[in-house]
Amino acid sequence: MLDKLNTSQQKALKALETLTDLAALDAWHLQYLGRKGELTQLLRSVGQLPREERPAAGCRANEVKIALQNAHERRLADLKRQARAQSLAAEQVDVTLPGRPPSVGRLHLSTQTLRRVYAIFADMGFQVYRAPEVETDELNFELLNMPPHHPARDMWDTFYTTHEGVLLRTHTSPGQIRAMRQYCPEPIRVILPGMCYRYEQVTARSEMMFHQVEGLAVGKQITMTDLKGVMTEYARRMFGEGRKMRFRSSHFPFTEPSVEVDMDCILCGGEGCRVCKYTGWLEISGAGMVHPVVLRNGGYDPDVYSGFAFGMGVERPAMLLHGIDDIRYFFSNDVRFLEQFG
Repeated sequence: MLDKLNTSQQKALKALETLTDLAALDAWHLQYLGRKGELTQLLRSVGQLPREERPAAGCRANEVKIALQNAHERRLADLKRQARAQSLAAEQVDVTLPGRPPSVGRLHLSTQTLRRVYAIFADMGFQVYRAPEVETDELNFELLNMPPHHPARDMWDTFYTTHEGVLLRTHTSPGQIRAMRQYCPEPIRVILPGMCYRYEQVTARSEMMFHQVEGLAVGKQITMTDLKGVMTEYARRMFGEGRKMRFRSSHFPFTEPSVEVDMDCILCGGEGCRVCKYTGWLEISGAGMVHPVVLRNGGYDPDVYSGFAFGMGVERPAMLLHGIDDIRYFFSNDVRFLEQFG
């Protein structure tokens, strides 16, 4: 038995020295130290020896096993070092090459468009006023001349919260009341940018969340002429010189009179195309003179003060300027789309 153990050890060590890769080392381990390996079989046969030979054979078998295990670990370390050295030699890195520049972030197209809007209205004396996106029913509807059960509320599909009277604002108009109450009785010129939320079907032309910019000017002797001048200057600065404008009668509960502001289509020059539905005109804003009830709710006396308000989107002007045909791209987080607008 002892001779078999010695012979097995010598044979295993000699075979180990000739191994040149990790796959061969795994095969060697199975041949000698595996569950059905040569040394394992010898260890199991110790119990079949005469009682007086078992201690010496068992002791020697354990010594051989430990010796082979230690030799296996050393050889494994050697082969790993050799493999690493070969890999480094085959995949050398030229440290003199320029490094890869990190990916630099950029402003979202909506943010770029918003900043452009800020600059245009800042030059006309408007300041940015921030209002919360989570609003009360009172500010979002009631104080804007839409009491409970008023049919005008059907114009907005509202996200209500589990807290009674609390909702996600459907438009930026609640900021009008907040701004007026903060600055009354001083004259004000503010724009109120931010996100709005409506429970609408998501299509290429509409999203359930979108940016909007509200505008508000309140003072003495402000007229519809002032509103027309501001809208015309905005269209010229945003979409280019020579823009033609038209103002159509409309209805909004918080303005009286109310108008829809249209501009000649920048894509077809007013000739008619698919984007403008072959009318030659594009709607860019809803606007009007602030309703006396809203002025009064904001703290101003409508017999002394007057004002105008307007509301416009942000994504749709960006779509016109860049020829984008699907509003869903703005919020899909597709880097292929966003990287085009650095």
